[in-house]
This record gives sequence, C-alpha cells and structure tokens, in this order.
Amino acid sequence: MQITAAQVRTLRDKTGAGVLDCRKALEEAGGDEAGAIDLLRQKGMAAAAKKAGRSATEGAVGSYIHAGGKIGVLVEVNCETDFVAKTPEFQELVKAVAMQVAAASPQFVRREDVPEAVLEKEREIYRAQAREQKKPDRVVEKIVEGKLERYFSEACLLEQPYIRDPDRTVKELLNELIGKIGENIVIRRFARYQLGEGG
Repeated sequence: MQITAAQVRTLRDKTGAGVLDCRKALEEAGGDEAGAIDLLRQKGMAAAAKKAGRSATEGAVGSYIHAGGKIGVLVEVNCETDFVAKTPEFQELVKAVAMQVAAASPQFVRREDVPEAVLEKEREIYRAQAREQKKPDRVVEKIVEGKLERYFSEACLLEQPYIRDPDRTVKELLNELIGKIGENIVIRRFARYQLGEGG
C-alpha cells in the first residue's frame, strides 16, 4: 500500500512522532490511522521503559487553583535536563498533572507508594463484603484482587484515567511524552488543598 505524505503529516500532527516513525507505523498498520496511532503509543511505552532508570533531577513545580480558590494543587515533575523542563510540552504536562490531582483527588503517585497497612485494611473490607454477599471462599480472593485493582485506579495518580481522555491513564500520557522527547520524566510528588479540609 502506498502511504502518502498527507497521511504522514496528519499522523505526525496528531501524535508528535517523527516523520519516519509515522510512515513506518502507517505501513505496518496498512494505512489505518487508528492502528498506526496504537503502534506509535506502544513504541512510546517501550521507549519509556528503557529510559525509566535514568536520573531525573531537573524539572518544574507547577500549581493549579480551581473552583474560585477552593482547591489548590502543587506538583513536582522531574526530567533529565533543564532544556526539556522549559519546553511547552513539558510545561503542559505539569499543568495537566496538577489539574488531574485537583479533579480526581488521588492519594498516592504510584501503587508502590501505598503503605502495606492501607492495602491490608482494604483487603479486609473487600473480604468482608464478599462474605456478606455469601460468595464461596474460592472466589473471595479473586474478588478482593479485582477490587484492589479498582482501588489502585482511583487512589494512585499514575493509574487513574486521564480526565481529558479517559481511554488513557495518566501513566500512558506520561509514557507518550517520554517516548516523544526521549528523556525520563517522573511525577515526584503532589499536595492537594481543599478549603475547609484537614485539621
């Protein structure tokens, strides 16, 4: 199948991927744009995994104030170089993460940050719910693990559906940018304040 320059340009505009990567993805997908986008996303995630071990000590602290000053968020997002930290794409990511925290109210950045005591308490609650519904013992643990996955997708920022595109997680959004710019990016921490909350 012949891939046209217009197809490549359209895909490049939508994904930000390189011209050759776009052409190759379109060829692999037989000219199907949606398939090519999926291929580019998968490659971006593979590239992101390779970069995950690299040190990210530059970056930015971003903020977002919402609802007439009733919710405020601070986030720290790190990258490898000061150059990338100043790019519009990186700044846009920092803002998007801050808005995500304001809207979706995560408790942790990643599932590894959830204390074991919190996980055990959640498991106990889910077991009690399953037994209350008279579920057989052999399926109780499967139910518990399923509910725990749902808990992670609500409580952990990286696993939440992205508010502007619920078909993607925040982690997928992050990995796409890592694949695009070629540097490791880490959401380090966040703080969310809501008027009237707390001690």
